[in-house]
Formats: sequence, structure tokens, C-alpha cells
Amino acid sequence: MEWAKINEELNNLLRLKTDPVAYRRLEKEGDLGKIKDVFRVPHMFFFCQALFMARAMGLTIGITKEDKLSDRCMRIHGVQAATEENMKGESVMMATTWFKNPDEAYLQQLDTYRIPPGEAIVLSPLNKAQFEPEVVLIFGNPAQVMMLMCGMQKEKYERFDFCFSGEGACADSLARCYMTGKPSLGIPCYGERAIGQVADDELVIAMPPNEIERAISGLKTLSTTATGLRYPIAFTGGAVDITPILRMIYPSVK
Repeated sequence: MEWAKINEELNNLLRLKTDPVAYRRLEKEGDLGKIKDVFRVPHMFFFCQALFMARAMGLTIGITKEDKLSDRCMRIHGVQAATEENMKGESVMMATTWFKNPDEAYLQQLDTYRIPPGEAIVLSPLNKAQFEPEVVLIFGNPAQVMMLMCGMQKEKYERFDFCFSGEGACADSLARCYMTGKPSLGIPCYGERAIGQVADDELVIAMPPNEIERAISGLKTLSTTATGLRYPIAFTGGAVDITPILRMIYPSVK
């Protein structure tokens, strides 16, 4: 697929503030060497920081077991395997902050979507992707994300569900999409906002690549309706009679 062109269309239709991000798990670490201009973060970091560097700074980020990515992030995003031992150890840590006790925190560990580990992962701005992404992450405000999902529904209706498992919510978007093959809306967690610089008004949706053209096609069709259902959304007034406008969209309105 022509990812640079698709990236441009998404930006034109939704006026995104930052670039969509392409993600891929690599079976072999050597495959990372085939990708040009890969940046390796030299210090300890979290996955949400790598996402920020890709979507806001335009970097292609490569990660292997040798890098200093947080173990918690490695076990979610396809670099290390989760075991009962390390999940219970993490539960003790999380019980000091987000959960009442280690038993409650362990329930979150069991609920967490995890990408099966390979030897490396790579992520980059979609318009610079030198690889076929397995997941595309799109950050936007609620209206932008809503319109994207409405675009998919315009082409073919389905109900979209979301989950929120708490801190480490990137698992609810990226990892869930990877494991289910379905678009996955996520509410970024405290860490993603404090460390990954996700704005207060931003949500994220993880998309299977084959669903993006469906969304774009639907967005274009919606924009051709009588009043142009597009982003940014035109306000019609919170206290006025909008019957004339509704009749333009739904002629049966009386």
C-alpha cells in the first residue's frame, strides 16, 4: 500500500496534529538492519516515549531485547515473554500505586493483551514506513476518532467496543488490535500522558492496515452529504431551531 499517500489523505480528512504511527513485530533481529535510519534509544525509556518520538519527531525507532525499554513495555509489545513469575513481581509494584493489593493487580496482568514476542519491533511515522505495518496507531481528539469510526461504519456497519484495563493502556489499543485484528479504541493512561506526552484531549485508535482504506472511503462519502459530514464539525447552535438543517439531511423530518 502507498502509505505516504494514505498518510496524506488521513491528515487532509482529519487534520491530525501528529502523524499516524506504523508498528511491526520482527521475527528476526537481523530484519531491523534492513531498515534505513533506525534510531536506537540510548537510555532507559518507555514504549509511549518511542511512540512520541515517531509521531511527533518523525523518527523510525528500532527495539530489541538489548535496548533499555522498560521490562513492562517489553512484555506487552512483543520483545519479551510474560511469565507467572514476572507478572506477580509486577503486581507487587503496581499495588503500590494503581491497585488495592497485589491480587487485584495480578487480575490486571491476566487481562492485559500482549503481543507474542519476536526478536525486535519497529515503529515509524506512517508516511516514512519502510516496512508493511501490522498495526497503525492514530492519535486524535474525540471528534477526529469518532469521524474515523463513522467512516468505517459508512462502508460497512459494525459496533466498535473498547476496553480499559488501567495503567499500561497501550495494551488496550495496540496489543488488542494486534491480537484480535479489530480496530481498538484506547483511552491513554496516566503514563502515556505524563511520559509519552499524549495531550489531555487525545484518544488513540489502533487500526489493522486493511481497515484504513475503508475508513478513508467512508469519510469521503460522508463529506459529500447535503451538509458535508466532515471534520472539523460545524456547530449548528445549541439553542436554535435546527429543523431546516435536519431536513437537508433527512427529508422526512417535519
